[in-house]
Amino acid sequence: MMSIALPLTALLAFSGYTLSVMVQAEQSLIDFGISLMSRPDTAQVVIDLYLLATLAGVWMFKDARARGRSVWSVVPYLVLTAVFVSVGPLLYLVVRGIQERRRIGKTASVS
Repeated sequence: MMSIALPLTALLAFSGYTLSVMVQAEQSLIDFGISLMSRPDTAQVVIDLYLLATLAGVWMFKDARARGRSVWSVVPYLVLTAVFVSVGPLLYLVVRGIQERRRIGKTASVS
């Protein structure tokens, strides 16, 4: 059984930080992305980040299919990953861990 403590802590901390930065930002998220891509050094980091996000998206898709879930169940996580990169996979791990705990709890109560 997977613990949700680490992904939940990371999700809450990173989401809180992201929200505070976005509230204080003086430019839109799109303008911020464009400015990051305008320099080769920051563009390299963004490209690297989105390659990792793509790998996480592929993993979420394959994991959901292996668990008998529909492709559509992963779409909200993929959208979050496309916009906030880490938030999508972290949320997926938290929700997956909660669902796994419920499934194991139901199995134990039936036995």
